[in-house]
Amino acid sequence: MHLALIGDSTLDNAAYTASGPDVRAVLDDLFGDGGTVSLEAVDGARMRDIRHQIDTLPAETSHIVLSVGGNDALLSVDVLSRSVSTVGEAFRAIADIADKFAEDYRRCLRSVLDLGLPTTVCTIYPGDFSDTGQQRIIEAALTHWNHAIVQAALDHDCPAIDLGRVCDEPADYVQQIEPNERGGRKIAGAIHAAVTASGTFGVPIGPHGLSESTT
Repeated sequence: MHLALIGDSTLDNAAYTASGPDVRAVLDDLFGDGGTVSLEAVDGARMRDIRHQIDTLPAETSHIVLSVGGNDALLSVDVLSRSVSTVGEAFRAIADIADKFAEDYRRCLRSVLDLGLPTTVCTIYPGDFSDTGQQRIIEAALTHWNHAIVQAALDHDCPAIDLGRVCDEPADYVQQIEPNERGGRKIAGAIHAAVTASGTFGVPIGPHGLSESTT
């Protein structure tokens, strides 16, 4: 197996591990002699940047993990602080942004799937906004973005990793949205479990919807 990681700092987290192992290094240890891991993901990348990452994939790539969309979602976070006259108006504003996100994500995922390689996608984790009191708002808004990711995965029969369940504690993050060494280890473990079909966070998505997680 030659696994390529494409996306953003969810996978390219070396800058946030305080010199500890990043996601790629942990995966290297988990695979041992059973696989090779290439890091094409770039901290700060958005969906529009995935095309370039695809172009740099090693020829021997056999499997892909895609984790992107968080930085695109961040660009829309300002909508959460806008004043509206009704709750319905707020929902409409979020729905409009989520629709655009869904369109862009589908285009991004199709460009990856055009390679014809087994691809696992990741949802967007909620980060740690507990000190600012924004956590519940962020989590509520993320349901719309993550719904778009899961629906795209369903339509293309891709397995998905729910990173909100993987990095589920404040201690998994630094700078609110970056996975530290602890978070990176959890992400790497979930990826390894998903691509080897042996874990609880890799959720196989098939034509009949979300199946039970394997154990």
